[in-house]
Amino acid sequence: MEPAALIENFEKLLAAGKDGTPLRFGLGNAYLTTGQAGKAVEHLKEAVRLDPNYSAAWKLLGKALTEAGQPSQAAEAYQQGIEAARRKGDVQAQKEMNVFLKRLSKARENPS
Repeated sequence: MEPAALIENFEKLLAAGKDGTPLRFGLGNAYLTTGQAGKAVEHLKEAVRLDPNYSAAWKLLGKALTEAGQPSQAAEAYQQGIEAARRKGDVQAQKEMNVFLKRLSKARENPS
């Protein structure tokens, strides 16, 4: 299904009161795919508010914040995501977010 159609379907579910972590994660992912990082951030922040241990949502939130031009907030999201992954024993997500955090730090130190 096309991202725009996914967004439409997800937004209808949300409007019908079917809110939840998976829905917010899906909306955030779909918005990010269509280049709407700001809207993605909004839904991903709600996803991690609903489930602070959802490491995949933290990882995607960090990416969305980076794309939205908010590197400090992205770094904070990755740090919180690393902690969430550690609590869950999600070693792979922890490693990935550590890499993204390091890349973000290097980019902030050496802006081009």
